[in-house]
Amino acid sequence: MHCLSTGKKGFTFVEIIIAVIILAALAALVVPQLGRASAEPDLAALAATLQTVRTQLQYYKLQHNDSFPSLADWQQQMLSKTKANGSCSARGSCGPYLLQVPANPLDGSRDISPLQDGSGGWMYDEKTGQFRSNDPSVLEGNSQTRDL
Repeated sequence: MHCLSTGKKGFTFVEIIIAVIILAALAALVVPQLGRASAEPDLAALAATLQTVRTQLQYYKLQHNDSFPSLADWQQQMLSKTKANGSCSARGSCGPYLLQVPANPLDGSRDISPLQDGSGGWMYDEKTGQFRSNDPSVLEGNSQTRDL
């Protein structure tokens, strides 16, 4: 049997253009998903960190006559043994509640501020015990961390 050859080899210009358009459309669908996927682990780590710190703050409150740690002494009161009145003592029967101040997974900062000013790190309200991420996107109103 004998094959007929037309002498035509390769793809036409139109076929190549169609293939490029299809690949571009697929890339447009995939690239935004990759951006969201890289943010998701940070948000999961943030949620876990907030859960841990908030639980320990409640534990502190239970052991210290319904009081939260003061902002001025937050690190010392959360990282050391304390007495029921909140004073730090090596012989205290309470704490420590944390091994170290956790780094905010969004910016790596361990700073604690009384204001939600977007300066990074954490925001802590000693009256209510509220502990939140102090990331700048909260101020913009479009933060995924607002409800954590």
